[in-house]
Amino acid sequence: MIAISLQSGSNGNCIYVEAGGVKLLFDAGISGAAADERLAAHGRDIRSVDAVIISHDHGDHVRCAGIYQRKYGLPLYTTQRTIDRACSRLPLGKLRDVRHFTAGDTLHFNGVTVETTPTPHDGADGAVFVVSSGGARLGILTDLGHVFPGLQPLVASLDAVFLESNYDPGMLECGPYPEFLRQRIRGEGGHISNREAAELLCSAGNLKWACLAHLSEQNNSPDVALRTHRAIVPKILPIHVASRYRVSDVFSV
Repeated sequence: MIAISLQSGSNGNCIYVEAGGVKLLFDAGISGAAADERLAAHGRDIRSVDAVIISHDHGDHVRCAGIYQRKYGLPLYTTQRTIDRACSRLPLGKLRDVRHFTAGDTLHFNGVTVETTPTPHDGADGAVFVVSSGGARLGILTDLGHVFPGLQPLVASLDAVFLESNYDPGMLECGPYPEFLRQRIRGEGGHISNREAAELLCSAGNLKWACLAHLSEQNNSPDVALRTHRAIVPKILPIHVASRYRVSDVFSV
């Protein structure tokens, strides 16, 4: 299994996973042109993708889904509430091939499975994902809300993970956000902090690597996030950071 972060953050999210001949995109928050170009930089063709799986209805995860379908012919997998809310708020255009799942379902793609788990994040009906193939398990865990029951054992079951590490509490407290937004971010439906993410990684003894994802532009930085994790997580675990602006290297699981 290989994985590539095409972009990660409030300005747009999209992750590519390839396993057993199956090619999947998770979220469609960056333009089709950007996704096409960034996949091509690693020798992949967006037109060969088998499905686009949407995590929730916020624009940074779904706003370009219509282009992915109409221009590249990719089917969308989403919960009913997610696509209904997205269509009511965003100009997605006509969608011809939408396939629904319920958060908690397992999706099957020619021997590759995608387990979906509901989250308390404040989207309409959010989910996170675990891709399994050939005994390897890759987690795509962002927009978590908070460290909800079941999250720690889920992380502990993985071989590799893209894990939300959204904010540094000190930067959030002293930053430019108004109090209502600070409360939303650190609340039950918001995001998890660098320290919370690091503590989750400490419980995961089988991980080959972790990639920190969905870092806040205002309330975090790659250096701050890495410093926090390195102070807590065993040094043996490789830790990467998904960029808000660039495609990542190819990660193997």
